Amino acid sequence: MILEMKVPSPGESITEVEIAEWLVEDGDYVEKDQAIAEVDSDKATLELPAEESGIITLKAEEGDAVAVGAVVCLIDMDGEKPKGESSKAKGESEKVKEEIKSLDPKPLTQKTYATGSASPAARKILAEKGMDAKGISGTGKDGRVTKEDAIKAVPSMGTLPEGGERGTTRKKMSMLRRKVAERLVAVKGETAMLTTFNEVNMQPIFDLRKEYKEDFKAKHGVGLGFMSFFTMAIVRALKMYPDVNSMIDGDFQIKHDFHDISIAVSGPKGLMVPVIRNAENLSFRGVESEVKRLAIRARDGQITIDEMTGGTFTITNGGVFGSMLSTPILNPPQSGILGMHNIVNRPMAVDGQVVIQPIMYVALSYDHRIIDGRESVGFLVAVKEALENPIEILMDNNPKKSLEM
Repeated sequence: MILEMKVPSPGESITEVEIAEWLVEDGDYVEKDQAIAEVDSDKATLELPAEESGIITLKAEEGDAVAVGAVVCLIDMDGEKPKGESSKAKGESEKVKEEIKSLDPKPLTQKTYATGSASPAARKILAEKGMDAKGISGTGKDGRVTKEDAIKAVPSMGTLPEGGERGTTRKKMSMLRRKVAERLVAVKGETAMLTTFNEVNMQPIFDLRKEYKEDFKAKHGVGLGFMSFFTMAIVRALKMYPDVNSMIDGDFQIKHDFHDISIAVSGPKGLMVPVIRNAENLSFRGVESEVKRLAIRARDGQITIDEMTGGTFTITNGGVFGSMLSTPILNPPQSGILGMHNIVNRPMAVDGQVVIQPIMYVALSYDHRIIDGRESVGFLVAVKEALENPIEILMDNNPKKSLEM
């Protein structure tokens, strides 16, 4: 019996996906639930598991865009699992047999090409570059210049250093990366994005972490990081300035009475932004546990569309990569995003004295169409106040109780 495997819907509003990579080869024997491919949507990369065991026949190539519901492979459920011979080797053997069968039994005539000759596609590319095929070493049969040779060819730019290399590569961007690029360009053209900056003295948080981090980890199984302090400070500031927790929908402004905080994390396929739901109801332990869970799922490629949809405000931390200061770009349809940066010891005036303190620069990018300067600056100042006085503002003057919850 032949099973037709169709592309499942990875989420609402997604109509097509792209075959990022086949994890098996044509003719392989696959087991039920075995991952056979990675597919890219415009929001995430997902694994495609085999629905049944059997011999697989691929119906799409890597890089193909296929509609949701389209057949991407066939599984012959009557096919027997190979004994002694690996499924990959068997698949390759079958391919060779098919190629032999397809050969014309008549003697083959071999085509030869003069040195410097080029394929039609290569000639067109070279003409656009103003180059001659005679000056290029072709990698095709008998030295023929191929399309790839023409793409990689670089016009002469004078004498190059001996032994210097000038190779280039051409790789199609994933559907996820193309969608991110499209959204980022749209943000620039469709919003009135501005950024305001401030600095935060992180010494009070350093002192709290030094005193409580060992007990916190022993009790809760997660580390006491910076994200819980920033999330709690941001939720407080969003309550004070609700316009920052809103979005534009046509001629309407939509304000949220909940605080779903998106956190930008780096995954194997690029930047992903999972969401901490109802952060206003979470304790320090709750935030740290959720951050750890989502980061692991993103790293392992297990994050789902639902886990990355519907945030009301975003935090991005370029500091983990060494960034001193940057202008974060909005995550539409949200109207605000806070950028964290690296922490550096800098001279600072404290009680009339110049002292060395661990300082972090923070940046708030916002949509000026619905957030005015008063709200944006006030929001960032509120975040700064909470981070520089966490015991009083975030812990109700009882840090031990707050960190035990």
